[in-house]
Amino acid sequence: METDAIIGVISIFTAGITIAIGSIGPAFGEARGLAEALRAIAQQPDESGTITRTLFVGMAMIESTAIYCFVLSMILVFANPFWNYFTQ
Repeated sequence: METDAIIGVISIFTAGITIAIGSIGPAFGEARGLAEALRAIAQQPDESGTITRTLFVGMAMIESTAIYCFVLSMILVFANPFWNYFTQ
């Protein structure tokens, strides 16, 4: 295999692994956060506004991890910094 092909295969494989692992963790975290928020709202319905607001902020923070993994995989696939380094 040529150097270009090896770099392409490794980049695509790494991007796939990054998306796979980077989306499993936030999914479990969001599911657990939602379950705990629903449990807290069931116990204290008067505080549902505060709990919901805090839940949305926490979900956004957790989801940012998946977004970072997505951006990293897009960089590896479309704007790989190693292409120019190895082809010269």
